[in-house]
Amino acid sequence: MPLIEERPRSAEWFRRGRKVLPGGVNSPVRAFSAVGGEPFFTAEGAGARIRDVDGNEYLDYVLSWGPLILGHAHPAVVEAVREAASRGTSYGTPTPAEVELAELTRETFPSMERLRFVNSGTEATLAAVRLARGFTGRELLLKFEGCYHGHGDSFLVKAGSGVATFGLPNSPGVPAELSRLTLTAPFNDLEAVEEVFRAHAGRIAGVILEPVVGNSGLIPPVDGFLAGLRDITQRDGSLLIFDEVMTGFRVAAGGAQGRFAIRPDLTTLGKVIGGGLPVGAFGGRRDVMEMVAPEGPVYQAGTLSGNPLAMAAGLAQLRALRDAAPYAELERLGTRLVEGILAAGERLGVPLSGTALGSMWGVFFREGPVRNFAEAGEADIPLFRRFFHEMLRRGVFLAPSPFEAGFLSTAHCEQDIDETIDRAGHALRAALE
Repeated sequence: MPLIEERPRSAEWFRRGRKVLPGGVNSPVRAFSAVGGEPFFTAEGAGARIRDVDGNEYLDYVLSWGPLILGHAHPAVVEAVREAASRGTSYGTPTPAEVELAELTRETFPSMERLRFVNSGTEATLAAVRLARGFTGRELLLKFEGCYHGHGDSFLVKAGSGVATFGLPNSPGVPAELSRLTLTAPFNDLEAVEEVFRAHAGRIAGVILEPVVGNSGLIPPVDGFLAGLRDITQRDGSLLIFDEVMTGFRVAAGGAQGRFAIRPDLTTLGKVIGGGLPVGAFGGRRDVMEMVAPEGPVYQAGTLSGNPLAMAAGLAQLRALRDAAPYAELERLGTRLVEGILAAGERLGVPLSGTALGSMWGVFFREGPVRNFAEAGEADIPLFRRFFHEMLRRGVFLAPSPFEAGFLSTAHCEQDIDETIDRAGHALRAALE
């Protein structure tokens, strides 16, 4: 296939964007700063592929950073949004769809005995932490290095995703007093967690984590880690908060908590439950959620929370997922993809490691296993950057950061995986030259 060398229309849009948007984008990683070069601007997407404004087509493994598990422009989702929009875009009143989506979510996540919809994953995690503090009467929060929970002040301490991509240990604008309320530990290190709890016994409101890390690359929990967290938090009276904004409906139908049989006190969701529209949710134990206004004193509100377009898209997507039950097939395809890329690296003498869980996958440019953010940071980042651009030239769009997981959709097929593995071999060889 001919290589994609120039994108003049994207370059022009980026030039215009930088005059009105910080960095020319509305979310930092989109600017390609972590990999160099300039981003392409997308015109449309269908199934497993997107097309840029210059007419170039790419196999897409970013999928809007996770939400599009059915692929781009899935007919059921598009029709649901079109039909809902024909009746109005927002009312500021309750609608039946909010209740239906909450019921469907609770069927799949039984730990969410009560839940509330919000407009983003960040909003969900912010509300969950406020609720944990309000319920326990404690102020301290424990998070894990490299886990990303949105751009809330409390979460930008040793965070993953774009924060890690840009090498920012914290963000200016976060008060030092607030940072001191956020404790950190390495992921997959129960001994470090025990030390934190010994030092701050009875003072930690909650432990929040991605139960499968997707914002430092894909890092699964080691055996016993999640169960150990459950035991530690129960002993101390702290709440266990699973941030499943990324893993919910991705690593399994019931998220990581279903896959690993761990029941957290609170859960946050997003991405997939919105079908590509802005949605988040937080929920959990009934006694904890009864603290949320108007039933309780912990305030949370949102004008567009539960808006009819997002609820319609989410219902259509979750119903389609329920009917298709695609997770075993998605994991098989993801495993094939990872094994194919690793085999290409082995042939060329490049140390690689990786894994696939449900519809998520990831590869590190270093020997494995990778168990935490520090080990992820030991990967060959310059080689990843060259590989990223060589894949993009060959029509494969990977996340423009070494610290992000990849995603599959039900629209990806065997031929897509074969093409990607083949192109990865050529791209890796070119990246080494």
